[in-house]
Amino acid sequence: MALTLYVDTARWRAHQQSVLQQFPGLVPVCKGNGYGFGHERLAEETTRLGADLLAVGTTYEAARMKDYFSGDLLVLTPFRHGEEPVPLPDRAIRSVSSVEGVGGLVGARVVIEVMSSMKRHGVLPEDLPKLAAAIEDVRLEGFALHLPLDRTDGSDAVEEVIGWMDRLRAARLPLHTMFVSHLKADELHRLQQQFPQTRFRARIGTRLWLGDHEATQYRGSVLDVTRVGKGDRFGYRQQKAASDGYLVVVAGGTSHGVGLESPKALHGVMPRAKGVARAGLATVNRNLSPYVWGGKQRWFAEPPHMQVSILFVPGDAPEPHVGEELVAHLRHTTTQYDRLVDR
Repeated sequence: MALTLYVDTARWRAHQQSVLQQFPGLVPVCKGNGYGFGHERLAEETTRLGADLLAVGTTYEAARMKDYFSGDLLVLTPFRHGEEPVPLPDRAIRSVSSVEGVGGLVGARVVIEVMSSMKRHGVLPEDLPKLAAAIEDVRLEGFALHLPLDRTDGSDAVEEVIGWMDRLRAARLPLHTMFVSHLKADELHRLQQQFPQTRFRARIGTRLWLGDHEATQYRGSVLDVTRVGKGDRFGYRQQKAASDGYLVVVAGGTSHGVGLESPKALHGVMPRAKGVARAGLATVNRNLSPYVWGGKQRWFAEPPHMQVSILFVPGDAPEPHVGEELVAHLRHTTTQYDRLVDR
């Protein structure tokens, strides 16, 4: 009995190929929990795609991935002076976001991140003149620009990249390769046409692995079902059942990421109203679970346990049975499955 990730493998891989066709030379990204699939599986898929470079989040991830992927590894987290040294092979490429950082990686392969409108990290325009001397001591693999997902000010992503290309050229810095994130296929094509001497490589994770929502599905096995009447007490906190129904114990708890959710950016009146409503219900211990039964998302009977969740299914719904599976709407990047099944 498990929380299972089912993968329609043929459909999933067909989607990967469609992304690869739109973004020639793309750099697959595998970081965190491997977008829900795990590092080893995504290393296998990256090899299947024929990619020569795989981007990972940290040096610790690179140290693990070197045993699964034989190509080059790009570490996305920028180098910082004083960080814990992690033994990595020469095929590892470090990201750097400052002139000082470049100076700390003498002889290493590096990609230099420049500051985008994300304003997260990167070399500033005024520091470009200092880079010319600094890069003589490293093996420069290219520059990188990490762009925002939304542009509420109406600005143009391509124009932002062009602005940096012009600055780098004016500073007489090499422009053989530019790594970019969060560009559309047509935007990347426009840039490649305008700068034919530069190779633009899109770093893509979410769109590549999770872009086809119908290709994957989480399901939790029903472990136990107990009938309860209105007013019956149950659970750790001995709450009272609000009505007749069933307590359904289903695989999937906090150790799997069930009940743990990242904050969301809400846009528009309706999503904000729903967010307020959910918060209000939570104050009276009413929390909607990710599990679906009888065509409806069901409520947690109490907060999820470590490896299981207890749901309340009202008496007018079909009775669940041990061994059946409930579809679960879970976020891939925060979920750890018990098993993965290719179909």
